Amino acid sequence: MANRPKKIRGYFPLSVATGIIILIVLAIIAPNAPWLIWVALTVLGVCAFAMNRDIRKAQQVTAPAPALPEPVRVQPEGPSFQEVLRAIPDPVMVVSGVEPNDIAGRWVVFANTAAREEFHITGENGLLVSSVRNPEVLEAVDEALFGNIRRDTVFETSGAQDKFWRAWTSPLPVAEGARKLALLVVRDETDIRRIERMRADFLANASHELRTPLASLTGFIETLRGHAKDDLKARDKFLNIMAAQAERMGRLIHDLLSLSRIEMNEHVPPSGEADLSLAARDVMDSLSILAQEKGVTLTFTGPAPGAISLVADRDQILQVVQNLSDNALKYAPPGSEIELEILTDRTLEQAIAARDPAAAKLVLLRPDRRDDFYTVIRVKDHGPGIRREYLPRLAERFYRVEGQKSGDKLGTGLGLAIVKHIINRHRGGLVVESIARPSTTDRELLAYDLPDKVAAVSDDLTTYTAFSAYFPQPRRLKA
Repeated sequence: MANRPKKIRGYFPLSVATGIIILIVLAIIAPNAPWLIWVALTVLGVCAFAMNRDIRKAQQVTAPAPALPEPVRVQPEGPSFQEVLRAIPDPVMVVSGVEPNDIAGRWVVFANTAAREEFHITGENGLLVSSVRNPEVLEAVDEALFGNIRRDTVFETSGAQDKFWRAWTSPLPVAEGARKLALLVVRDETDIRRIERMRADFLANASHELRTPLASLTGFIETLRGHAKDDLKARDKFLNIMAAQAERMGRLIHDLLSLSRIEMNEHVPPSGEADLSLAARDVMDSLSILAQEKGVTLTFTGPAPGAISLVADRDQILQVVQNLSDNALKYAPPGSEIELEILTDRTLEQAIAARDPAAAKLVLLRPDRRDDFYTVIRVKDHGPGIRREYLPRLAERFYRVEGQKSGDKLGTGLGLAIVKHIINRHRGGLVVESIARPSTTDRELLAYDLPDKVAAVSDDLTTYTAFSAYFPQPRRLKA
């Protein structure tokens, strides 16, 4: 306990009192003695010295001790510690359990803000299996609760945007007889995994797809060095083919790099704004010269620029419209028409519905979250159409429909794959519908079953292919 300070002003030293008493006694005994002055001065000096010494001692005793800084404490169950956990950007959960055999008896007694957002945790004391369903993570939590084992686990959550996670589990100290507690910390490693996958896919795809044009270039170079060295006609022909192959290699590398960049950020929603109507008009202007050379007419139906504003990446939206229009122009016959149409205020059922009941329709991409309204851009060409059995593979990498791989229609096979990944990033969807002429086998079967309708089907059938990309609409445009 600290000493209580005393007042220096009220301190009366004993030495001063003693000196005054001696002076009074000497004055009474010998009032006329001159030597008493020296005695009095000596006594006063001794008293002054004694008084000064006593005052210093009193100051040392009564001085307060210097204040020590109070230690900053973060209590395990205090609000300050919870606020620290809530501010951590990684999901953090505290899980409790009583019985090892009760799998459904794992309760989330605490979850920070990141955990509630990522794993959709609402309320207090919710079941762990309602938010985290991966068996390896649940097993790691049980080992921490009832085996005091620390462990880390890698798992994946599937959906329209796959995510890769790493989870750490650790037991927490509790009082004897209380419920067991375990700490579960989860970290999003999607970016790291996507970069690794992007590198692996790029090397695999590039080495596979570049092998053919490289072999073609090598063969023509050897031919030009050999017996065709002096053949001017053959040399010009081979050089044109080599230039086409080199151009194809350049397009292939460009598309591969573009697809890799899109896949790396596919799980990050866009935050900008894009005018879909203006993007469609820009694409039509860029394709107008090619369409005129081929004898194809481009038409646009939709609202005026500025009427539609989507939460989107403008460059990627422009690439979606560009790829779908390029694909339509590639297969549209001369004298035909390519139709670009934008529709607003469409529900999900209206966005994926086919215009022609006789058409083959397939949903290539469906959003994992349902919105109230969607904006649809539809690109339709009147080419040969795509048969039903080829529709499921349209968005695969390097896939080209059988019978459409040669001539001036040669492409990289990555256009629709790029479109699909861009739409997936924007939480939208992609639908294809088509009417194609029946194959030889289909004609034979139809002739066997309905011989009188073979000619009618062959002559009156109007073929087309239409791709519809739909994006979430922030608000309804029409009342």
